[in-house]
Formats: sequence, structure tokens, C-alpha cells
Amino acid sequence: MRLTSWELKTSKRLARMRLDSIRSKIVVFALLATLIPSFATAWVSYLQNKRALTDKLAEQLHATSFQIGAEMDLWVKSHIEDLRVFTTSEEVYDNLERIGRGQASAVRRLNDYLDAVRGRFPDYEQLLVVDPRGRVVTMRPATNRTPTLPADLPADIRTDNPVIGDAAWDSTLGKVVMVLAVPVHGSGGRVVGGLAARLNFHTVDETLQQNTPSHARVYFVTASGHPVIGTDVRSALQMRRQIPADALRQLSQADRRLVEYQSLDGTPVVGALRRVLRVPWSVVAEMPTAAAYEQVARLRNWALLIVTLVVLVVGALAYGLGLLIVRPLERLRTGAAKVASGDLFVDLPNISGGEVGYLTEVFNNMVQRLRKNREELYAAAESLHRKNEELERLSITDGLTGLFNRRHLMQTLEGEVRRAQRQKHPFAILMVDVDHFKKYNDSHGHQAGDEVLRRVGVLLKEATRDVDCAARYGGEEFVVLLTDTTLAGGTDAAQRIRRQLAHEVFPGGPVTLSIGVAEFPEHGETVEAVIASADAALYRAKRDGRDRVVVAGRRRSKESRAEA
Repeated sequence: MRLTSWELKTSKRLARMRLDSIRSKIVVFALLATLIPSFATAWVSYLQNKRALTDKLAEQLHATSFQIGAEMDLWVKSHIEDLRVFTTSEEVYDNLERIGRGQASAVRRLNDYLDAVRGRFPDYEQLLVVDPRGRVVTMRPATNRTPTLPADLPADIRTDNPVIGDAAWDSTLGKVVMVLAVPVHGSGGRVVGGLAARLNFHTVDETLQQNTPSHARVYFVTASGHPVIGTDVRSALQMRRQIPADALRQLSQADRRLVEYQSLDGTPVVGALRRVLRVPWSVVAEMPTAAAYEQVARLRNWALLIVTLVVLVVGALAYGLGLLIVRPLERLRTGAAKVASGDLFVDLPNISGGEVGYLTEVFNNMVQRLRKNREELYAAAESLHRKNEELERLSITDGLTGLFNRRHLMQTLEGEVRRAQRQKHPFAILMVDVDHFKKYNDSHGHQAGDEVLRRVGVLLKEATRDVDCAARYGGEEFVVLLTDTTLAGGTDAAQRIRRQLAHEVFPGGPVTLSIGVAEFPEHGETVEAVIASADAALYRAKRDGRDRVVVAGRRRSKESRAEA
């Protein structure tokens, strides 16, 4: 029988590579049969673990940026409200009016009041009182150089608006400061000046340090990408750095995804961005790429090491077995072809003794080990999936009250807005705040305060349906989403909740609630707008005496605004 041309060519090539013997062919076959499925399985596992780790990092960094952005928003809001409270003091508006009438002694009394306020609030680096034209009347502590105030301060205080200045590095203090100002109303209700505060970011910096995950960096940036303050921003030189415009645009447009870019110091990082509501900044949470994927890189290296060891062991074993092979191995060739194609469910029958029987037994053992390794990898992947599901559940729950947390609330609200717009159905938002909670907490201890918050959480769960969403918004504030509910229905639910808590008995005495109610889309066509309406109603409830429900004010429709 004549040999075909390809058989001749193949035989010559194998001879040149010293693979013409059965022993060499068995060795090559064993190596390939082990390497291909092992490497493929390890590579698939690596890709799956990297994808799972990427999703986990995205969730963590987005949650961090959202939480710290919310804390900054609450920090600015709190200081604006504090300044408004200070302006209602007779020591401020009465002495400011007297200064306007030329009474010099009023300056000393006003300075004493400002010094007392600064002594109680460490965030205030300096307090200033200005007249309606924005000229400084007095400042504490007094300095030789008048601080730079926002150019629009006179116009804003005359229109009864708070002023939020830009953050700037103060070389004298060696830290970043920001100016906040509110108007001061005289006894007749007219604006007689303004109260401004130069704030340091000590409290914000503590929040960053406490809420930043390990190996991560968090900082606030302006619209142009310059950092304001962060875990690694500590000088004017660092504030002059800038995130590249392309990276900043990708971060702004990313939706729950990670973005890879060069950080401020040129380090490759993955990060996420979230805008802050009350200030024109965004919060960036990022992690060096090497640290982010350290775990999956270590898994990849171990997998490669194991595959290498398996290849070496199998190669040595095949070489020893090849010495005993003396006849064709058709059955083994067929089985090896199946393994090479990825089919590990191969079990060759051992019907002969001697060399072939021994080699068949070794081959079956090899396939069983590969199959077991693949099953173990699949089991590990399934275990990781279950752990990720548990982490997902924990990431949306507030640990103290058992309610949903703020991040989950905002995601639910965004989905509910889209559903309500599509189906033309309204929904109601309740902004709930525990009255005098700080005083109760200070008087009876944090455990008593925590018990109040837990009881409010239980009450909100009992008072809502499964389709509703009750969440802890921050501190002693809660938000309740009532789906397919009108403003009247939301008001009734709020009154029931308020009356129910009023009947509760607490060791520190009765606890009451102030609740603001808003309806979508009547009081806002976005998540932020309807929450702001409910928050404004809550603020009026606080201002009108607490322990009450206040409905948000009516807004004009789109058509009315267009005609105006």
C-alpha cells in the first residue's frame, strides 16, 4: 500500500522534530490534552472572576461617591440653616441696625456674639457681618486683610438667597476654605445686611477618611476637573492639578460603570463620579488599577502555576508510559480527540492488560482529575455568585433601622419616575424627620436615640405596602415612596404615621414627627425636584412648630411656564 503525499510530509517533519517515535507522540498528546482544557478552564474562570470583581468595585465606588456626595450636601445645608438661625438672634440684626445708625458700642456687642458662636462651631474659621452693599462691617477674628467675598453677594442677600462661594486655598491658614452667607433681616423684615462664614473642611475631611474604602481615594472636583478637597489633596499645588477633559467627560457620562483613566498624579485608576446637589462640584471615588485587580491577578497567577505543574506532571507521566507502548493506540487517540474538543466525560473501557491497559487506566485518571478540577471551579464560581447576592442585599439595607438605605431609595425613585411617566400615574413622597432628635439624643444617650430610630423604622414598615419603599435618608430623616398614590392619599398616610408615633411610649418622653408631602409630577418632574419639594414642606413644618404634616406648595404646569 502506497503512502499519500501528506503522510510522507508529516512523517519527515516529525522526524526532524524528533517526534517520530510512539513515546514522543504520547508525550506531546498528553501535554496538549492537559494544557488545552486546563488553560481554557482557567482562562474562563479568570474572565468570570474579573467581571464579578469589576461589578463589585463599580457598586462600591458608586456607593461611596453617592454617600459622600450626600454627606457634603447635608453639610452645606446644615451650615446654611445654622447661619439662618444665627441671623434671627436680636444680637445680630438689632446691633447691625444700630451700627447703621452710627452707634459704635453695637460693634463690640456684635463681636462678642460672633466670638461666642465661633467658640461653639469649630468649622467656622471666620465670621463676617456685611451691610446691604456687601461691605464688611465687622469680622471675627479680626485680620489686617479683608477676605475676598463672592462678587454676587450683595445681589443675592438683597433677594433673600443664600450665597455659596468657591473653595480656595488660604495660605495663611494652610487649608481650604469656603464662604457661605445668608441675609440678615431687620425688625421690619427688610434686609439690613448679611452674615457670612469662612468654613474649613475639617468635618468633611473626617467624613472622607471614615467612608473611603481601603486602597481608594475620594475627592471633590470642580466642573473643570480641579480638585477641591480629598483624601490626598492637601496643598495649593495639588489643587492646581486637573483630571483630563476626556476622562472627566467619561466619568460624567458613565452610568453605574467604572471608567479607567489617569488620576491627578498620573496613576492608572478606575473610578466613578457623582454630582453634589448644593454646590457646583462632583465627588470622584477611584482606586488604583493594580490594587483594584490585585485579587484577580493573584488568582490568574495561581491558575497558571497549577496548569504548569499539571502539564509537567502529566508530561513526565506520559513519557514514562510511552516507554511501554508497543502497539497502535486508536482507542486512546479517539478519547484524546474528545478531551481536546472540551469533552471531559470520557471513560475508556479497559479490556486489555499489559502496556495498553496500563496506559488506558492512566488516561482515565487524568480525565477524571480534569473533570474534578472543572467541577471545583464551577462550584467556586457558584459560591462566589451566592456571596455577591448576599453582599447586594446588605448594600441596600440600613443596618440600624432595617429600612432601605438612601442609595437604594434613589435607584427605586429613578425607576418609579420612569414608570409613572410611562403609565401617567402619580406617586407621593413623604419626607419624615424626628423632632428635636439631637436634643433627645444628647439628653438620654445614643442608645435611646437609636431605639427611637428603630421604632420609627418599624412603624414605617408597618404603615406601608410591599410595593412602597421606606428608607432612611440620613440621620433622623426618613423618606417614604408611596407608589400610585395621590397627594391626598400621601397626606392621609403621613397623618396616620404621625399619630401612631405620638401614641408610642419612650423612656425619654413622647417623640413627634414633622412630615413634608409632595406628589409627582405635581411638585417636580425629576427625583431631585420632588424630593426638594417634600424637603421644603418639611422645613415649613419645622418652622411652623413641628409635630405636623405640611403639603408642598403648588407648582405651575409646563404650559403655564411656557406662556409666562
